[in-house]
Amino acid sequence: FQPLPVGSVRPSGWLLDQMRIQANGLTGHLDEFWPDVRDSGWIGGSAEGWERGPYWLDGLVPLAFLLDDARLIRKAELWIDYIVKHQGADGWLGPVVSVGKDRASPDGRDPWPIFIVLKAMAQYQEATEDDRIIPSMLRAVHRIMGLLSEEPLSSWAYFRWPDFVLSIHWLHERTGESWLLGAAQRVFEQGYDWFEHFANFRYKRKATREERSLATHVVNNAMSLRASGLWWRQSGNPDHRDAIHTMLEALDAYHGQATGIFTGDEHFAGLNPSQGTELCAVVEYMYSMEVLGSLLGEVALSDRLERIAFNALPGAISPDMWAHQYDQQANQVVCAVTEHPIWTTNGPDSNVFGLQPFFGCCTANMHQGWPKFAAHQWMRSADGLVAMTWAPAAVRTSVGPADVAIRVDTGYPFSSDIDITISTDRPTRFPLDLRIPTWATGATVSMGSTTEPAQPGTFHRIQRVWNSGSTIHINLPMDTRLERRFNNSVSISRGPIVFSLAVGEKWEKTGGEEPHATYEIRPTTAWNYALDLDPSRPRESIRFTQRRDLRGEPASKTGLLPVFSREGAPTSATVAARRVAEWQMNNNAADPPPQSPVSAACVPEEVTLLPYGCARLRVTEMPVLERESREAGGIQSDT
Repeated sequence: FQPLPVGSVRPSGWLLDQMRIQANGLTGHLDEFWPDVRDSGWIGGSAEGWERGPYWLDGLVPLAFLLDDARLIRKAELWIDYIVKHQGADGWLGPVVSVGKDRASPDGRDPWPIFIVLKAMAQYQEATEDDRIIPSMLRAVHRIMGLLSEEPLSSWAYFRWPDFVLSIHWLHERTGESWLLGAAQRVFEQGYDWFEHFANFRYKRKATREERSLATHVVNNAMSLRASGLWWRQSGNPDHRDAIHTMLEALDAYHGQATGIFTGDEHFAGLNPSQGTELCAVVEYMYSMEVLGSLLGEVALSDRLERIAFNALPGAISPDMWAHQYDQQANQVVCAVTEHPIWTTNGPDSNVFGLQPFFGCCTANMHQGWPKFAAHQWMRSADGLVAMTWAPAAVRTSVGPADVAIRVDTGYPFSSDIDITISTDRPTRFPLDLRIPTWATGATVSMGSTTEPAQPGTFHRIQRVWNSGSTIHINLPMDTRLERRFNNSVSISRGPIVFSLAVGEKWEKTGGEEPHATYEIRPTTAWNYALDLDPSRPRESIRFTQRRDLRGEPASKTGLLPVFSREGAPTSATVAARRVAEWQMNNNAADPPPQSPVSAACVPEEVTLLPYGCARLRVTEMPVLERESREAGGIQSDT
C-alpha cells in the first residue's frame, strides 16, 4: 500500500481533540522555552546541534499540517527554511557534529541526525509541494555517501541505517534516479545486521552489564523492525520479508509486555512487568508498524500498531501532554525518584512525569506518535483505498479521475461500531479494503439492507461504483480476552484496549514551573490484588461499562475531558479480587506478580479497571486466585 501525502488524512472526533491537546502542550511550545530546541544548532543557535531539534521537527511537521494550524506551520516553515538555506556547498545539512563519543569520521561529521531531518523534510514536501526539498535532500544523500566512502557507518548511524534507506527509497520513488538504489545497497552493507541479530537472538533475559551495548538498546531495536519490509522491498528476498515475524516473536517471547511493546530501560530488561520501556521506543515501534503496514500489508501489524498507540503511547504522557515519563511500566504502582531503581541502566527519576526526566531524547522524540498514527490511517492500494487502522478521520484524495472524500465516525477503540460516509465528485468504481482485526470474531460489514460477515485478520473488500453519500457500517465485536503473562499472571483486553487495575493517584509537584513542572505520583489505594475469576470464562466475571459515547461528542477547540485521563475514560470495568498481602514493593517498584494461582485470605472486594492509557498508576499483569480462594465468600467492599 502507498501512504497518502501528509495532510490527506486528518483526525476528527476524539483523535482531533487529542492532537489539539498535543498542539497546546509540549509539542506546540517546546521551541519557546527548552534550550535544546529553542537555541538549537540546527537553526543557528548555540545549544545542542545533534538529534533533539530534528526529533522535534519530525513530529511537529505532521502535527502542524494535519491540524492545519497556522501557528505550528509557521514554526515548521522557519526550521525548514533555515535548514535548506544554510545547506553547505558540499550538500551537508545542519551543523557539523562528531560521531558518538569515541569515534569520528575524517572531518568529524555524524550523519545520524540528518537521517531524522530527511524524514521531516519529506513530510514537509508532501504537505507543501515545496520544490526546494527534493533537490536539497538529493544533495544531502550525495554528501553522506561521499562520507561513507571514506569512513563506513559507525555508532548510532550504524544501527539506525533503516531510517536512511527509508528516505533514499522515498527519493527514488519521486525521481527515478537509479544511483539511489546503489546508495541504499551500500548503506545496507555497512549497517548492523539486524536479520542475523534476531535469527540468532542471544538476549533472552534482562541484559547484564557485560551485555549492554547499542545492540541491546531498546530504541535501536524498535527502529530495527522496519528493516524487514524496507530491505525486502529492494532485495526481493522473501527471507527479509518474513524476518519481521522472527523479530516480533523474539521480542515478545523474552521481553514482551501486555501493551505490545517490549522492555528496555535502557537495554533489554526481560518479562517482569515492573521493568520499564523508554517512550522513544514506543513512538519508534509505532512508526515501524506504520512503515511495515504499508510495505507488507499484514493485518496483524496494524493490530500491533493500534495496541501500542491506544495503550503504551498515552500511558507515558500526562493527560494535558505537558509532562511525560522516560520509562513506563505495565505494573506501575508509584512514580518517584528512587535511589536504587530496578532499571538496567537508567537513572533515579526515569518514571516521574516532567519536562525532561532522566534524559532529554524523549522530550524531543515523543511528538511523532499521534500525528504519524493519524496520517497512516488510510492508504492507497493498487487500484483503490484501504483502511489500515480505525479512529475518527476525514480523508481527501483522488482515485483515477474522481475526487474522493471519506468521513469515519466512530468511538473506536472504546466502542465497536464504525460508520463510513464516502463522497465523490462523479460516480466512480474502485475497491475499498477495510481492515478486520484478528480479534474481531463475528465482524460484519453493512451497506443499506445488506450485511455481510467479515473474516478476522483480513482486508474486507467492497468493489462497486461509489456515489456521493454512500455509507458503510462496520461492527467489530470486542470480546473479553485474557492473556497469560509473567509467572502465569493474566492481562485483560477488550478489542485493542488493555485494561489495568486503576490505583488511586496523588500527584505531587517536585520541581519546575507550570505548565511543564515535574511530578511524582503516589498511590492512595491498594494495588496488590489477585483476580477472582474463572480464566476460561472471563466474560462472565468482568463487567464493562460505557461511560462516554465519543460519537456523540463533537471535537471542540475548548476541549472536553481528555480521553486518556482517569476522569475522561470512555469505558471501565469491574471485577472481583482479593488482596495478596505478601505481594509488596521494593525500591519503589512492585515485586514480580506471585506465581498463579495464588491463595489469599483477605476479604473479597470489587475493583475498578480502566484502559491502560487512562491510568498512570496501574497494575496490568495480575495474579489469579486458586479455586479454593475463589469459592469462599462474597463481595464486601468497593475500591
